[in-house]
Amino acid sequence: MWVPVAGLPMRLTLSASSGAGRSCIWRSGAARWKDMPARNRRGLSDFQPQLLPGQDFRDLPSRPSKCGVESKRYLTSPRLAETVVPFLLRDDDPCKLILECNPGPGILTQALIQGGARVIALESDKTFIPHLQSLGEKLGGKLHVVHCDFFKLDPRSFGVVKPTVDSRVLLRDLEIETLSWSKGIPLKVVGIFPAKNEKKMIWKFLHDIYSCTSLYRYGRVELNFFMNETDCQKIMANPQNRNLYQALSVLWQVACEVKLLHTEPWSSFDRYTRAGQLGRPECRVRESLEQQTQQNLCFIQCTPRRNLFTENLTPVNYDVFFHMLKQCFLKRNAKLIHQLHSLSPVDAVGVLKKIKQKGTTKITDMYPLDFKRLFETIECSKDYSCKWLYDDFMEDVII
Repeated sequence: MWVPVAGLPMRLTLSASSGAGRSCIWRSGAARWKDMPARNRRGLSDFQPQLLPGQDFRDLPSRPSKCGVESKRYLTSPRLAETVVPFLLRDDDPCKLILECNPGPGILTQALIQGGARVIALESDKTFIPHLQSLGEKLGGKLHVVHCDFFKLDPRSFGVVKPTVDSRVLLRDLEIETLSWSKGIPLKVVGIFPAKNEKKMIWKFLHDIYSCTSLYRYGRVELNFFMNETDCQKIMANPQNRNLYQALSVLWQVACEVKLLHTEPWSSFDRYTRAGQLGRPECRVRESLEQQTQQNLCFIQCTPRRNLFTENLTPVNYDVFFHMLKQCFLKRNAKLIHQLHSLSPVDAVGVLKKIKQKGTTKITDMYPLDFKRLFETIECSKDYSCKWLYDDFMEDVII
C-alpha cells in the first residue's frame, strides 16, 4: 500500500517523444512531464508558488468587493449557523480545529467557538478585520484572525495571481500539526464558494487532493462548503443520474466520502455591497441570473478517503487517471471497450474480464469505484511496458 509522504519522487517523463504527430506513449514508471514544454504543463502539481521577497501573509492587500464584479456571500443568520455547527463538531470526531473562509461578520465563527472549536478565520476583506479581532479578544484566544484570501491559496496556474498566499508559510506560522494520510483529520475548512470562480476552485481542490499538495500536505483535510445546487448535483451524480454524471463526479467520489448535509435558499445569504454594508445588492441583472440558476446553495462535506492511494494510484500518476476519465466521458454514451482501444495498448477484453464488466458496458454504466479498478488494472499490467496512449489535445488544465 502506498502512503503519501512529504517528499514525493520526481514526476514521470515521457517514454517517447511525440515528434510531429499528436500522440505519444506513456510508460509507467518513467518520469512524466519533466522535458515537456511549458504549454503542456499547465496546472500540474509539480508547480509550487513562491512568495515575493519580503512578502508576508499578514500584510497582503485587499479591497472591498463590488456588486456585480466580485460579490461575496456571507452567512449572517444565527439560525443557519446553529444548523451548520453540529455538522462540523461531531461528538465522535476529535478534530475541533476549523479554518473558516471569509467569515465576514463572524456569526458562524462565534457559534463554532461556543460549540468548543478553535477557529482560524481567513478574511480577505479588511473591512471585517477589526470586528473579528475584537471578537477574538472576547472569546478567550480561541479565534486567530488572518487577513488573506483563502481562494488564492497556492494558485496552480503559471500566471500571476495577486495576492499569492503560500499554505506552507500560513500554516507553519499557525503551528498546524501534520498527520499522515492513514491517521485522522488535521483540520476542517468551512466557507462559501465564490460564485465567480466556483468551477475552477472545485477542480483545484481535486488536483490538490490527488497530488497531496497545498493543504493536503498536512493530511486528509475535510472540506465543508456551500456551493450552487447544479455543481453539487454533478459532484454527487452516478449512473442513476446519467445526464449529470461526468469525470468530475467520478474524481470526487473516488477521492472523498461526499455528503449533502443541508440545502438553503441563496436568498438567506447577505452580500457585501458598494457602500460597505451587508445587505441585498441592487444589481437587478445579477440577481435575475442567480434566481434562475442558483435557487439553492447546498452545504456539502468532502472527507478524503484513507484508502484513496494504492500501489497503482499515487500522487505521481494521478494525472493519468484524470486523463483517462476525461477521455472516457468525451464519448459518454460509447461502449467502454471502444474507449479502451484509444486509451491503452493493453488487451481491452482481458481488462474487462478482470474488472468483471461486459463488452456491452457503456461509460455511463460504470460507477466511480469501477473506474478506479479499471485504472489500477491497466497500471498493474505486467505484459506491456507501455500502458497509456496520450493525445496532447487532453492537456491537464483546470477548466
